[in-house]
Amino acid sequence: MKSKVYIGTSLDGFIARKDGDFSWLSQFANDEAINAYEEFINSIDAIVIGKGTFEKVLTFPSWPYTKKVFVLSTSIKEVPDAIKKKAFILSMNPKDLLLYLSGHGISNIYIDGGKVIQDFLKEDLVDELIIAKAPILIGNGIPLFGYLDIDLQFRHIKTQVQTNGLVRSYYERIRKGNATS
Repeated sequence: MKSKVYIGTSLDGFIARKDGDFSWLSQFANDEAINAYEEFINSIDAIVIGKGTFEKVLTFPSWPYTKKVFVLSTSIKEVPDAIKKKAFILSMNPKDLLLYLSGHGISNIYIDGGKVIQDFLKEDLVDELIIAKAPILIGNGIPLFGYLDIDLQFRHIKTQVQTNGLVRSYYERIRKGNATS
């Protein structure tokens, strides 16, 4: 099982404004960004999001995902009828979720949403980070990273600079057994 984060941030490290709005990021969604996202999506089997991301996505004109989506929430009990075969509510901690998904033949997951990403990082369950920094300061918002009990070391794989100034960096988690590869 590989868990991957693919996310855009402002230059000052925020993934969204305090109210969840990330429209400031859409100005950087050129062909390069769209192609990179599609390449990433083709590498995963399912998407894991939290309540906040799910509620934000429900405001979009249409359901944006082509892969199965698992929503981690203790308060949401069901999904709208239109997406009943596309989104599933689960109330599990990250480790149990990975076991559950692995038992259902899923081997590559996309972790999305601030709190969910932070929860997976706290439990050292993120294998890859792909972070696209947009050349914009928004001053305040929802940070990508939060408090950790331990240091997590990642190896830089590559960085790509898009023509519009977006800088996408790829990292993989260093664990025992892959420290020199």
